[in-house]
Amino acid sequence: MLKIFNSLKREKQVFEPIEVGKVRMYVCGMTVYDYCHLGHARVMVVFDMVYRWFRASGYDVTYVRNITDIDDKIIRRAAENGETIQQLTDRFIAFMHEDADALGVLRPDHEPRATEFVPQMQEIIRQLERNGLAYQAADGDVNYAVRKFPGYGKLSGKSLDDLRAGERVEIDTAKQDPLDFVLWKHAKPGEPAWASPWGDGRPGWHIECSAMSSSLLGKHFDIHGGGEDLQFPHHENEIAQSEGANCCSYVNYWMHNGFIRVDNEKMSKSLGNFFTIREVLGKYDAEVVRFFILRAHYRSPLNYSDAHLDDAKRSLDSLYFTMRDVPPLAVSIDWEQGFAARFAAALNEDFDSHGAIAVLFELAAEANRQKSGEMSGLLKALGGVIGLLEREPLAYLRAGPALGGLDESTIEARIVERAEAKKARDFATADRVRDELKAAGIVLDDSPQGTTWRRA
Repeated sequence: MLKIFNSLKREKQVFEPIEVGKVRMYVCGMTVYDYCHLGHARVMVVFDMVYRWFRASGYDVTYVRNITDIDDKIIRRAAENGETIQQLTDRFIAFMHEDADALGVLRPDHEPRATEFVPQMQEIIRQLERNGLAYQAADGDVNYAVRKFPGYGKLSGKSLDDLRAGERVEIDTAKQDPLDFVLWKHAKPGEPAWASPWGDGRPGWHIECSAMSSSLLGKHFDIHGGGEDLQFPHHENEIAQSEGANCCSYVNYWMHNGFIRVDNEKMSKSLGNFFTIREVLGKYDAEVVRFFILRAHYRSPLNYSDAHLDDAKRSLDSLYFTMRDVPPLAVSIDWEQGFAARFAAALNEDFDSHGAIAVLFELAAEANRQKSGEMSGLLKALGGVIGLLEREPLAYLRAGPALGGLDESTIEARIVERAEAKKARDFATADRVRDELKAAGIVLDDSPQGTTWRRA
């Protein structure tokens, strides 16, 4: 029985799909004007794990993760670069896909771009006008009248009076209330614009997700996810727009993953501790990064440091060592039995990947103790459910750029040289070869079956 911590209700709840056997899930994706950063990596990997577990549990899943391809930052960056907005966004969408693919993230079923859904956004705004929740201000913008929606604040737990008293709100004399937010921005010189009943302009950010989600998943769907930073105001505003326009419940379960911290400080460009996925993948294997993300529960803060990544690599290495030393046999997972049942129980408890990975280590220890190919095979199969342990062990252990300028054929030749030296009882030469390879970042592992190499 799957339980999900529902941010809307602030408690774990048993998951009950709207339609039996089917899950409709929307996750807020990237604004594509720069390379994806570690926070984006966490969103992609966490909800990929959620997607995979629903599918492994037998659900027919429709997964939508949007792309914001028009906003102030995109317009400004394209102008700075002297290129069109589409040239900029197409390039960074391609980079985003490269990063996601490297991290083992499956493509969503739909990946809509905001600019493809402007007519649907306009229709929602018209409906909000008809329902008395939107108005056109003197400056030409169309705004949402927050105080006219009774449920505003139910996701974040913020009251309107508290927001006015304690939150920084935009000072805009054209608005009826400082808390009102923009649905449609009037056109400014040199900016892209679409024709509309309110004059040329472009959509506000919040309306994009209301339009894309309802168009692809329906007005009422199962799960909406995203980073913790989006809970307010973005997701709060989505609820106000969608429920205000459609007069029905919008989403049943809201999921929010925790922040990324760097050496115990919040990651931000201003602090100089901001890392793109590409920078991290220049130092660490992508599966190590995925393992590092999944090793923590998705709702907890995740503290990034080289020490934590190094520890994640050692831990993941040990699982691959098991599959190297005890070759896995092909097995079918019996979810009612033993390790598999405990693995499933962890993931069914609010997608507790930390607990599921703990089961993998227990299984690896038992596979090593019994020298059981069946257990090693189960280890590989369970890891694969959450996108881990899918490579051949030696391919993983050797992955990365050339070490010390040595390619694989040179390393294998040095191993042969060492073996011949040992056979001739020239142990000084054998030790020298081992030490030279170790200095280049290569470790030799001897076994009755022969010698293999891996990265240090």
